[in-house]
Amino acid sequence: MSRDSRREIAQDGVRDSGPLVRWVNVERLPQGRGAVTVEASPAECAALAADFGIPGLRDLVGRFAITGSTSRLTVTGTVEALVTQVCTVSLEPFEGPVSEPVEVVFTDTDQLAGTDAEDADIPDPLVGGRIDFGALTAEFLALGLDPYPRKPGIAFEPVVAGDDAGPLAGLRRLRDGGG
Repeated sequence: MSRDSRREIAQDGVRDSGPLVRWVNVERLPQGRGAVTVEASPAECAALAADFGIPGLRDLVGRFAITGSTSRLTVTGTVEALVTQVCTVSLEPFEGPVSEPVEVVFTDTDQLAGTDAEDADIPDPLVGGRIDFGALTAEFLALGLDPYPRKPGIAFEPVVAGDDAGPLAGLRRLRDGGG
């Protein structure tokens, strides 16, 4: 069996997905507290960069603190990385840091029964007593990316059109008798 096919199916039959996967069995953590650190490999960073449509990503680290019982956990921490994005003004690539705070509540899926999916405060489900901290890291990295990145020192200067500017300027002059 290849390494990739072993990685696709987890111990309890749940398929692993995404380029960054780090399942942690929360029942094995010290009662009421714990810490998890996710460090992405260069290959995982390259795969995430391709998924997010950015030129590059490196030094991706998620640091998480876990508190609560195994039926309701609170995960806090930060996701940090150096990302290469393309400036929306100059179209030049540039590298910059991303640091995104994390605060997520997980609960046993049995406690979610009968809740409305539209409720704003529904905790994320614990799947088989496990949390994928790799997916959590990737999710909060995506949230931290600027959708309109601007290279430092580059300013947007709007084009100021004069009275005769535009594709219909010649017709306007004809209409006005300036012809």
